[in-house]
Amino acid sequence: MNIAYLLLGTNLGEREKQLHTAISLLNETCGKIVEVSSIYETAAWGKTDQPSFLNQALKIETNNTARQLIRKILKTEKKMGRIRKEKYGPRLIDIDILLYNNEVHDYPLLKLPHPELQNRRFALMPLAEIAPDLMHPILQKRISTLLKHCPDKLEVKKYS
Repeated sequence: MNIAYLLLGTNLGEREKQLHTAISLLNETCGKIVEVSSIYETAAWGKTDQPSFLNQALKIETNNTARQLIRKILKTEKKMGRIRKEKYGPRLIDIDILLYNNEVHDYPLLKLPHPELQNRRFALMPLAEIAPDLMHPILQKRISTLLKHCPDKLEVKKYS
């Protein structure tokens, strides 16, 4: 059994409903979701002239390899109406694999761990809620430590 940590994000439509739909679809197609963080809200990162995002972290047990998992995630995003127009642009749903087991990979569709994890407070806060002692496989620091020293100063607040 493999363990993956995912981050969901949305800033279009009925944001909370989008997160619930994504969780349901991932549970059906990718594996068993065993932990879910609270929902957090943050201003858009990268391209700031857009609505605020809701983010949520998940821990999932899966029989899929990392590459199988990302392909299923991309299908889930497409099924939910995701259209990839611009980097950091608004989106109905965004699902990232933050960590997969303790693996390090550089595939065309997937880099593990997520290369910007340590620089994004909106990813670290929900992840730290469900896995504060999880170790980053390259930096060899706990998620809680990465959050404490995160250079990203965007406010991230608990939504629900």
